[in-house]
Amino acid sequence: MDLGLTDRVYVLTGASRGLGFATAECLVADGARVVVSARAPERVAEAVDRLGGAARAIGITADLADPATPQRLVAAAREHFGRLDGALVSVGGPPPGTAAQVDDTQWRQAFETVFLGSVRTARTVAAALTGGGAIGLVLSTSARSPVPGLGISNGLRPGLAGVAKDMADEYGPRGVRVLGLLPGRIMTDRNRELFAATGDAAAARVEAEAGIPLRRIGDPVEFGRVAAFLLSPAAGYVTGVTVPVDGGALRGL
Repeated sequence: MDLGLTDRVYVLTGASRGLGFATAECLVADGARVVVSARAPERVAEAVDRLGGAARAIGITADLADPATPQRLVAAAREHFGRLDGALVSVGGPPPGTAAQVDDTQWRQAFETVFLGSVRTARTVAAALTGGGAIGLVLSTSARSPVPGLGISNGLRPGLAGVAKDMADEYGPRGVRVLGLLPGRIMTDRNRELFAATGDAAAARVEAEAGIPLRRIGDPVEFGRVAAFLLSPAAGYVTGVTVPVDGGALRGL
């Protein structure tokens, strides 16, 4: 199946590893070119090298909490590759803890990066997509069902799902699609950290897998393939939805 990704250009945040990097790999494998960003310069450089270097990818060291970041990413795509066709907005998970346990400072920091940083990036990219395109927000299954011990995520992700729907309505007439992706248990560094925080990572993994109909933790590339498809012209009539990539863990229809 031709996804129509050849020579299209996408910006991906939080993409030096994990779900963002897996999506970048899938986009590049299908002929796209990417601008990847993250906060650690050495990880950004490593990601660009693994993606094939400057012919296929460039890297920007940036933090989504910085209001200047989205425009920097848009400008880099245009200057280096001459166009922009969309974005995957991924942000590292906020600190664990129940909604009552985390303090005001943690809430504010997470809001600035996870929520406002994502909204700012989506609207900046949308404004730049004068010929149409697609924007995917990497959220979490917590957008539909609270995840125990992740109070900040439970509070902010549903709001971002609503933002994606609102933006899909607003930008749809210009041919710009906006949607959310809901990763479940996928073996990223984030999930390794959450398993380790329980004190018995192996037991925590077994317990998590028991609650997933496919009875296993997902691989990042399984998320990346879905994200690449949804960003591609092949999914041109899909917008304003949240798409779970969770092995069937969510129980809603």
